[in-house]
Amino acid sequence: MPTKKPLIAIVDDDESMREAIKGLIRSMGFDAETFSSADDFLRFPDIRRTACLVTDINMPGMSGLDLHHRLVALGKSVPTVLITAFPEKNVRASALGADVVGCLTKPFGEQILLDCIRSALVLNSEGESGS
Repeated sequence: MPTKKPLIAIVDDDESMREAIKGLIRSMGFDAETFSSADDFLRFPDIRRTACLVTDINMPGMSGLDLHHRLVALGKSVPTVLITAFPEKNVRASALGADVVGCLTKPFGEQILLDCIRSALVLNSEGESGS
C-alpha cells in the first residue's frame, strides 16, 4: 500500500491566498486541503492526518493564533506556519513556540513558505517517532 503524502492544511479567509498556497503545495508533491475558517478546519474529519497547518492570523471569528492554541489544548498539536498581512511584533513574539515554525508577512516568497513547511514536516516526523 502506498504511503500517504503529508497533508498540509491551509486556513485563510482569503480564497485567492488559499488557492495560491494550495497550488504551490500540490506542485511540491504534498496533499493540501483548504478551509475558509478555523471552525471549518476544526470540523475536518482527518484533522489528525494534518502534518502542517498554514493559517492566516487575522480572520473573522477565531484567529489563526487562537486556532493553534485550541489545537494544543485539544492535544492535537500540529506544526504551524502563521501568515499575516498585518505584522505586529507582539503577536510574533507570543506566537513563536515549539510548534510554530514560522510567522510570515504577506506577501511572502514561495521559498520561505516551503522552507517553513519542510521544517514543520521534520518536526512532525520527530513527534511521530518519539511517541
